Amino acid sequence: MIKRINEEYAKIGIFAVAHGVYWEQFPGLFDNICRYHQDFVSLVRTHPVEVIDFGIIDSSEKACEKLPEIIAANTDLVICNMTTYATSSVFAPIIREINSPLILTALQPRSGLDYESASTFMQLENDNICSVPEFTGVAIRMGKKIHDVIIGTLYGDEKVKKDLVLWCSIAKVLHHLKGARIGLMGHALEAMYDMHADPTAISAAFGLHVPLLEIDDIIREYHTVSEQEIQEKIRVIEEEFDMPDPKSDPVTLKLTEDDKYQAAKSAAALDKFVEKYHLTGLAYYYEGMEESLHRKVATTLIVGNSILNARGIPMCGEFDIKTCIAMLIMDRLGIGGSFAEFHPFDFKEDFILIGHDGPHHLATAEGKPVIRSLKKYHGKPGCGASVEFKIKEGPITMLGITQTGNGSFKFVIGEGISKKGPIPPTGNTNTRGFFEPNTREFIKKWVMEGPTHHYALGIGHHAETIAKIADILNIESVIVR
Repeated sequence: MIKRINEEYAKIGIFAVAHGVYWEQFPGLFDNICRYHQDFVSLVRTHPVEVIDFGIIDSSEKACEKLPEIIAANTDLVICNMTTYATSSVFAPIIREINSPLILTALQPRSGLDYESASTFMQLENDNICSVPEFTGVAIRMGKKIHDVIIGTLYGDEKVKKDLVLWCSIAKVLHHLKGARIGLMGHALEAMYDMHADPTAISAAFGLHVPLLEIDDIIREYHTVSEQEIQEKIRVIEEEFDMPDPKSDPVTLKLTEDDKYQAAKSAAALDKFVEKYHLTGLAYYYEGMEESLHRKVATTLIVGNSILNARGIPMCGEFDIKTCIAMLIMDRLGIGGSFAEFHPFDFKEDFILIGHDGPHHLATAEGKPVIRSLKKYHGKPGCGASVEFKIKEGPITMLGITQTGNGSFKFVIGEGISKKGPIPPTGNTNTRGFFEPNTREFIKKWVMEGPTHHYALGIGHHAETIAKIADILNIESVIVR
């Protein structure tokens, strides 16, 4: 019953480069090169992205003519397709002026030459790699960066297909960061120094806007929620979640009807709030006076947050906008992105519990997520419905976004394994995280990088992909190993 709000989307521009002198020297070569280029464009179009083909650029004059069109397209990624040898003059005007990240593809039609019948014509058809060092060298001399070179064959190359999937995914992240609206509501949880962040610095680093919102903005929407909207949310909750009996933790109860109703009403108000302010995500924290409506609403958003996370709208507690951005990056990569921190070690079996109270990404759950009523939220005011589940078994990736002493942002990235096993039945999400070379040593290395105590948790191993995103954003990154 939970459908994504945001569709996957990115806009990718492609241009081919060649050496125009060849066309008169070798009749038929131009037609073949055009066909190979169209086959490559078709390969990229098999992914859920919009592709703009700028055609073949085979002279410096054509590069200058095509440049305004490339810039105006405002693409999330540009691919320079090395179809044969080309002088760097067909490339230099473009790499000098464009702001979109650029990668090169050098994909031979043949996996190797037929040496018995080889000819200059055949060599030129497969000379894709020849001018790559010329292009990368010129880019560096111009103070620009080529973010990757995909090398391989044009047909049936699984490594090439995997690389294109990776770059299409990165393009989606870049597209959804541009112009995103990550709201801040309330204030940082008192005394959490690592949660503070400057909205202007965030806008500068990530290209997004930070609407500053009041708790009254959601209270206003809360007053407009109808009984029908509440019942619709209750149906979603009953369909998507289990509501088991309590176990060992005396803080927990079987989900009460009152807590279910309140969670549904707050979730309905949250949907209206997100829609009204066109939010891509939200980081918030608010306490309010005891027994006040402000406290009642602010502390009962957990279920609604988790549903929105599954719909592609990252929701983050404790005012942690940096982790909210990390969750957005993971969501657009299609790997989830739950709100997480470290919980107790298990030194006997060499793992650490990873989780958090509050919002989580339901798409990462192992089995059906659970809702429990909590008599109290530990360390925070309020009580009510809370979400509990384990992360899917298998590889996991962590992304923490922190800041250095000079205020610059930094990505702290790690990979591990989620394994089956019991978790504490506390109404909080947890998973058993195992790390190399051993969990104790990995966690020590992680904390020594100066992260915040929160991070986004996703499924699969994607550290290298996230590091590429940091590189494009000109943000320092470290992969903890």
